[in-house]
Amino acid sequence: MTTLFEKPQDRPLADRLRPTSLDEVVGQNHLLADDAPLGRMMKTGKVSSFILWGPPGCGKTTIAKLFANVAGLYYEPLSAVFSGVADLRRVFDSAKARRQMGKQTLLFVDEIHRFNRSQQDSFLPYVEDGTVILVGATTENPSFELNSALLSRCKVFVLKPLERDSLEKILERAEKEYGHKLPLTDEARTYLFSLPDGDGRYFINLIEAIEQYDSEDILTTEHIAKIISQRMPLYDKDREGHYNLISALHKSLRGSDPDAGLYWLARMLQGGEDAKYILRRLARFSVEDVGLADPNAVTQAIAAWNTYERLGSPEGDLAIAQLVVYLATAPKSVGVYKAWSAAQKTAKETGSLSPPMHILNAPTKLMGQLGYGEGYQYDPDTEDGFSGQEYFPSQMHHCTFYRPPQRGFEREINKRLDYWNNLRKQKKCLK
Repeated sequence: MTTLFEKPQDRPLADRLRPTSLDEVVGQNHLLADDAPLGRMMKTGKVSSFILWGPPGCGKTTIAKLFANVAGLYYEPLSAVFSGVADLRRVFDSAKARRQMGKQTLLFVDEIHRFNRSQQDSFLPYVEDGTVILVGATTENPSFELNSALLSRCKVFVLKPLERDSLEKILERAEKEYGHKLPLTDEARTYLFSLPDGDGRYFINLIEAIEQYDSEDILTTEHIAKIISQRMPLYDKDREGHYNLISALHKSLRGSDPDAGLYWLARMLQGGEDAKYILRRLARFSVEDVGLADPNAVTQAIAAWNTYERLGSPEGDLAIAQLVVYLATAPKSVGVYKAWSAAQKTAKETGSLSPPMHILNAPTKLMGQLGYGEGYQYDPDTEDGFSGQEYFPSQMHHCTFYRPPQRGFEREINKRLDYWNNLRKQKKCLK
């Protein structure tokens, strides 16, 4: 709203470009179209509570406010960052009084994930009895950040980061507002669209900064670089982005794609991820996904870790990059991983069985008399270096947990296992 002494052009551009109807909201047609979830909700008048989940600057606040207008609801905004129990109580009391007068309240809670569990629980009775229509906005995965009880009472709508066509519409509206095109070279204009990372709010602020830049020249990419510090990637190492990117790195390596692996590594390091966390995950990858297909993988992982600890960033980053390429191009095997899982399962099922008597030590005379260690053969001292004795409990059959694939170094391991299995059969026949 413009005051008596304020000119429209004095207002921030973001305020001047704020949509006045849902038709003007860009990039979220999958939710707002007539046949889309929110479009249908408004069309039918059957309004219910929902959560808007999406990155910064994609229109969550704007959608909530315009939705309230269309639905004829009183719009009550609340920020979880600046509000506490007293604020919630005040809001709920006001909503109750408003309802008695025949007016329903849309309670918009920005960054709802910042409320703790007990605060989230306080919403439940008011949502259930219809005192408020709750619209929560969050940049974080609701599955992790919101109570299951609250989630079960709210639909979750996923908003998308703004793509190039949506950003072009915003720029067109801004230039119409200014009455002229921004003085940009074609290259600079293209560069401009690469900066926001899907954030419309940031894009509008960037347009405003360019418009206010004091220059009579047509602006180049170098000019834009001087106007702004390039936006840091959307990444929070305590939040969903952290898990998404480490998953992307892990799966790229598993799929033997070193280029994608390097890309996701760069994204994580540029986002401020702890390099030691990445190295810990890569060490795990070396034994979990590469395994004995390349026994040197774990050696490389530890070497890269040690190198990074000695050098730090940025020099040590190259050691991590080298490890990523090594692991991506290594043969993959989950032979040991599967064997270990099977052994754990069997051990849990048969945990009370004793080892066979011949492999038990006999440190006392009595134990010797009872047969402890009787008949044990010292394998390295046998003719073949292999006795073929049984080492499982006598109540069990010999189990095969480890079944290595015919890949990488495990081809050689298969040869050894076949040799010992054949030798074991021969020795049993001789007995």
